[in-house]
Amino acid sequence: MNRFQFVDDHQRHHGVKRLCQVIGLARSSYYHWKTTAPDRAARAADDARLAARIRVIHRDSAGTYGVPRITAELRDTGDPVNHKRVARVMRGIGLAGLRLRRRHRTTLADPAAAKAPDLLGRDFTADTPNTRYVGDITYLPIADGTFLYLATVMDLCSRRLAGWAVADHMRTDLVLDALHAAERTRGSLAGAIFHSDHGAQYGARAFADACHAAGVTRSMGAVGSSADNAAAESLNASFKRETLQGAQNWANETWLPQFVATRRCSAR
Repeated sequence: MNRFQFVDDHQRHHGVKRLCQVIGLARSSYYHWKTTAPDRAARAADDARLAARIRVIHRDSAGTYGVPRITAELRDTGDPVNHKRVARVMRGIGLAGLRLRRRHRTTLADPAAAKAPDLLGRDFTADTPNTRYVGDITYLPIADGTFLYLATVMDLCSRRLAGWAVADHMRTDLVLDALHAAERTRGSLAGAIFHSDHGAQYGARAFADACHAAGVTRSMGAVGSSADNAAAESLNASFKRETLQGAQNWANETWLPQFVATRRCSAR
């Protein structure tokens, strides 16, 4: 019980002045607490309503969504909530998202590759579909100790996975296959920007030629800066959190490509 509530519970018998003197509380503070009680009750009720919505979103994500994803879901449904408030409420009800336990390096820059300018400047938004894309490669650990590699192409407007490719290697063919898959999905990528990191695959002449043929303008973030391709990395991290759900790896490689194909991109 806090001191204000103690005074409020006993003030009829002992008086506010005497109780405040005994416990070292300013009477003005008590009266302020008393006056603002309705506002606190309203905030508590609003937090309870928000907590109920957060529980539903967290449950529907199989316990994988954390503060950023839940905040985005709430905003998408018309609730302009602040992420700090979401974090506070989640702490209060004991909810948290899943975190990846280890990293596997997939970005190896080629010093000799031609560099493309950064055309996004960390602005991972787009007003219309098929104008801005981001791509990345991530590893997919298999139970037998091997890896598959997933290359993705995400539309920054719809936040949909427009193209993807899975292989047991990280050669340039992997990102080419993902780009061509996006081209088939959208019919044409002409006029679009494709943003990536400085991985050797994205700096390869074959990939540059494929982008040119598709009418795509390449864009690259700074070397060694994950924040410059944060949207693509967030997609990959979210995919693994939501599908592995805390497990260390997938059971085998036979069902994984089909599973990726059925995924609806929900990255924010």
